[in-house]
Amino acid sequence: MTCEASRPLRICFPIVDRTREVGGSHISAMTLIQCLDRSRFDPKIMLIGEKGRVGLLAQNSGQTPERILPDAATNLTFFGSVRMVREATRVLTKGKFDVVHTNEGKMHVIWGLAAKLAGVAHVWHHRGNPNARGLRFLAPLTANQVISVSRYAAPNGSGIMATQRSSVIPSPFDLGIADTSKTMGRKQALEELLLPSNAKLVGFFGHYSDRKRPLKFIETIAAARRIDPQLPVHGLMFGEEHDPGLLKQMKLAIGQFGLQSQIHLMGFRKPAEIWLAGCDALLVPAVEEPFGRTLIEAMLVGTPVVAAASGGNVEAIDDGRTGLLATADDADALARRLLSILRDPELANSIRSNAKDHAQTFFGIEAHVRGVEAIYDRIGAAGNLR
Repeated sequence: MTCEASRPLRICFPIVDRTREVGGSHISAMTLIQCLDRSRFDPKIMLIGEKGRVGLLAQNSGQTPERILPDAATNLTFFGSVRMVREATRVLTKGKFDVVHTNEGKMHVIWGLAAKLAGVAHVWHHRGNPNARGLRFLAPLTANQVISVSRYAAPNGSGIMATQRSSVIPSPFDLGIADTSKTMGRKQALEELLLPSNAKLVGFFGHYSDRKRPLKFIETIAAARRIDPQLPVHGLMFGEEHDPGLLKQMKLAIGQFGLQSQIHLMGFRKPAEIWLAGCDALLVPAVEEPFGRTLIEAMLVGTPVVAAASGGNVEAIDDGRTGLLATADDADALARRLLSILRDPELANSIRSNAKDHAQTFFGIEAHVRGVEAIYDRIGAAGNLR
């Protein structure tokens, strides 16, 4: 990898387009791309697959992405993967890119290999499990730098990838959502669901997957109502099915617990922050979550968080000060901590204040962008690290 001093560092962002789901990785990547210093960096989005929500997100962010291999997003065969590596190598070479910055699973593999073949530096942005096979076995071979969204997600061990070539940079957040009106959000929710003014609204935000534990959310709401039957607790579940069959299981669990009038399946809503602000608490039962975006967004809009003591949740929350933690997968423990917020306005207000200050200090867009730019600068200054 070489870069002429007279031109900005050219950075390729390959992203699989999706017809349904836009995740935190897409939002973070688009935010970074928007805010990079154009006098030093020249980012380009390469969309893989047919037109979907990610491409629309890119366009709405003011980007002009290119689209390659429209049939490749679902072609996971060996020969399909070889074809993708060859095309990725061609794109990197023809485009005279200096860096390829990958943000998700298969893109790490395909474009990491292509980077080696094209002589391009590879930045592996890891948002998953620290024990992922790709991170353990492929990243040391292809990645010039691994960026992890939390210490939990970072490469473990004592090798070079866990020390010299790994950095922790939290995801970026729009601090402007801190101005979202909680009063309007609550009014909107109560009116749509025809709920009384004393209803306690507990939110679940995220796709319906096993790791997010939507079934545990339902079980926790049932436990809260069992512990305090006089408290009008309602669970609002925002999201869409990710793991096939899970929505059916959720509806079955709602019926089994007799929560047809207390659990509300809200579907996917955008923008989400007004709904998040309208909740009295955010319940995050997710386990092994590298870094939950909604958790930080709740802090910014002033919604207290109760989360499973697992993964990156433990790093994001100072238990008792910026939120509450409970034993993972223990519905009764989660319910008791949830009730402590719903029944104690003084505790809730203290957590709101502390959490908002914490989020505004550590999770802004500028800090994230400057951190990533520093990595690009080191790569550019070092020249060909391979």
